[in-house]
Amino acid sequence: MPLADSIRPKTLDEVVGQKHILGQGKPLRNIIESGKIPNMIFYGSSGIGKTTVANIIAESTDMTLYKLNGTSCSTADIKEIIASRGTFGYDRGKGILLYLDEIQYLNKKQQQSLLEYIENGDITLIASTTENPYFYVYNAILSRSTVFEFKPVDKDDILPALKRAFRIACEENELEYTFDDDAFEYIALGCGGDVRKGVNTIELCLLAANNSHIDLDLAKQLTQKSAMKYDRGGDQHYDILSAFQKSIRGSDENAALHYLARLIVADDMASICRRLLVIACEDVGLAYPQAIPIVKACVDSALQLGFPEARIPLADAVVLLATAPKSNSAYMAINMAIQDVERGNTGDFPRHLQNVHCDGEGAAVKGQNYLYPHDYPNHYVEQQYLPDEIKDRVYYTFGDNKLEQAALEYRKKIRGADKNRS
Repeated sequence: MPLADSIRPKTLDEVVGQKHILGQGKPLRNIIESGKIPNMIFYGSSGIGKTTVANIIAESTDMTLYKLNGTSCSTADIKEIIASRGTFGYDRGKGILLYLDEIQYLNKKQQQSLLEYIENGDITLIASTTENPYFYVYNAILSRSTVFEFKPVDKDDILPALKRAFRIACEENELEYTFDDDAFEYIALGCGGDVRKGVNTIELCLLAANNSHIDLDLAKQLTQKSAMKYDRGGDQHYDILSAFQKSIRGSDENAALHYLARLIVADDMASICRRLLVIACEDVGLAYPQAIPIVKACVDSALQLGFPEARIPLADAVVLLATAPKSNSAYMAINMAIQDVERGNTGDFPRHLQNVHCDGEGAAVKGQNYLYPHDYPNHYVEQQYLPDEIKDRVYYTFGDNKLEQAALEYRKKIRGADKNRS
């Protein structure tokens, strides 16, 4: 049995972390100690105590316990559990406690198969998920359940768990090993709040040690990139990208570099490059339009170089964008224009903007009267371009940065000159 399973806490007091819900007087602890277990969903990353707490709850109740995992169970498995209500030894008054791990992997139909029995109390559901339940769990189950968020365990709480794991492993295997404090510290910090991963690293250190001493160097070799929690198809992926873009938008180059580093360690070149190109256009935009070709050059360089050297042009792009003036004026303008089009708020083209039409003799049809701006001073002449129905619509508002304000002054100048001519 893996060390992490053999030393799994048996009581709430042995659980590390989660003081916000399991501390004395906190809501989840009070519910468990009441003995009346409602339907619950435990949400949080791997290795932070969701399954452990579910097991403790199961041990504290007289209900018939069943366990399923969303990655492998089927609707038939759920129906088999429901059918067990009529079997020998089942106490209808106490009901079934179903622990459903990784519920996000069940489709809507599979989740729906639970509803009737959750509703009438035949099944009490404790489900766990590493993904946001409000996106992945069927609404009808959510409305019948209480969601508790489990948070990554901090280093100070993980350290005692790691030392306990080391002590128990040595006792069970009759080992007389020593473990440097700085090695414990490194593993506690490097496991990214995942207690199970930290305990697994302790076990690896014991297996990999050439002698009876584990030092920092060995801990570093075995911890590797374990602090990186990153699933390209899950919430972590989008959370990091969101934090990355928002840090640049907020002109915090240090935070932006931190999230860039996470993406680099995860080897996610494609997401970095795509997001930088978007940021250059969306968040810096017309306040510093030269940023767009500069960032494109940095991205091209990164793609040609590959990691590890690619980190250099990518860092150049991040610092440039984070410290540049910002404007989302063009971004907001196109969003408004698309909104009009999607709502059907368009109208016919002004006649003078249509392609030149000819009569049967090949002569241009009268009434178009298009004025060619290049024939006029400043290459400008006033005429209507928008359809009649929205002829006064304004999508673009000049930003308050130096470049856009200069463009606004130029616009006022040429329009004023045209009015003076007329």
